[in-house]
Amino acid sequence: MLTLAPTNQIFLVAGVTDMRKSFNGLMAIVRNDLRSDPLSGGLFVFSNRRRDRLKILFWDSSGLWVCAKRLERGTFAWPQPGTPAVELSPEELTLLLGGLDLKEVRPRRWYRRRGGEAPNASESATAKKILS
Repeated sequence: MLTLAPTNQIFLVAGVTDMRKSFNGLMAIVRNDLRSDPLSGGLFVFSNRRRDRLKILFWDSSGLWVCAKRLERGTFAWPQPGTPAVELSPEELTLLLGGLDLKEVRPRRWYRRRGGEAPNASESATAKKILS
């Protein structure tokens, strides 16, 4: 199971990717098509034409990983070609991998602090005002 930190950037590569590509082929897509650095610590998620397989490319400070998933039945909800990548939160990726269509999911208004550190008392009061 892939564990995601809230600080991970996650990008769905819209459209179709040849699932025969391995490390170097997926890195080339990230560099050339997305104009991004595959060694940045972000997760890059690719899908095939039938949307029943996907690969995730990511760097963990010691090397590159490629994780793969194949569905026995059904398809992943996937963005159409047109935008090079769609950025997701870790929660949205978990929902996508669990079989939910993100177009049908409506996020609630939520306070979310950047960086993951605990808020101090004054920031906590501000968060309560935002949420109410």
